[in-house]
Amino acid sequence: MKKLFIAILFISVCTLSACSYFESGNIQNVGFLVETDIDENPWTQTGYEGMQQIEDKYQVDVMYKENIQSMQDVRVAVDELAQDGVNLIFGHSNMYGEYFMELSDSYPDVHFVYMNGGEVKSNVTSLNFDGHAMGFFAGMVAGQMTMNNDVGIIAAHSWQPEIEGFYEGVKYISPTTEIELDYLNDWNNTELALKVYEEMKEEGVDVFYPIGNSFSEPIIKKAQEDNLYAIGYLTNQTELAPDTVLTSTLQHIDQLYLHITDLFDKSELQGEIYNFDFQDEFVGLGEFNETISDEFQEKIKSDIQRFKETGNLPNEDNKN
Repeated sequence: MKKLFIAILFISVCTLSACSYFESGNIQNVGFLVETDIDENPWTQTGYEGMQQIEDKYQVDVMYKENIQSMQDVRVAVDELAQDGVNLIFGHSNMYGEYFMELSDSYPDVHFVYMNGGEVKSNVTSLNFDGHAMGFFAGMVAGQMTMNNDVGIIAAHSWQPEIEGFYEGVKYISPTTEIELDYLNDWNNTELALKVYEEMKEEGVDVFYPIGNSFSEPIIKKAQEDNLYAIGYLTNQTELAPDTVLTSTLQHIDQLYLHITDLFDKSELQGEIYNFDFQDEFVGLGEFNETISDEFQEKIKSDIQRFKETGNLPNEDNKN
């Protein structure tokens, strides 16, 4: 009887006061759109972990919509979420930017957040990881550890900032090292990525940097079979193949989503482009393979700290 009384009392309080979440901040419920299954790859899994952290901290409902890929999918999903009291929606891909821009005027009480885009409105925010420095430091590791003076980048898209950074980092450490590059125009085409891997391996590549949501892990496992090296992507992938992964370029999307929710709840989230780098602690480098010398590990750590303090990468220190 006590439980029933408490439940009735809670409903009454909610009805009279429009629910207590208005007293603590702006957040009501949260929506999360992904273009694949939610456990498809490390990118979506880490985003999901961020949603769980939001759910735990704010005691709100987080509603998930999987395989949302077209404008019609997004339109239906957003309408359902808005009707369920969602006023903060995360689109876990850059493709959602275009769709959110089109829908935002129809849902002025909803704030839309998406990844890696350049379009914003008062209620549309874009989050961007600045991957250039992250790629640079990974490239330094690759340039140091290649035995064949041949490393390979297998990318999802040509615009990924890690690509240029990785290239510069390799050349900074080893100017004579060759760098093979191929991109798939697809985050999830594992079959094509493995084909490119085999082609690069035949050309003598012995350190691989696979920067794609779904195919980083399969390529790391293939490199392990072939006794070659790889750089992990998104999460700390050392545990997949401790002898193979030299380090990982990290994007702490789970922590970033919680941070953005905190801003929204305090009415501090703006409709603008937010960029994040090492200085913000949402980008980083993972643990190092034990085959990398202590001296070189200390150099990388020192260079990262100097970059945090000055904004200069090691190849830029003498430019100013």
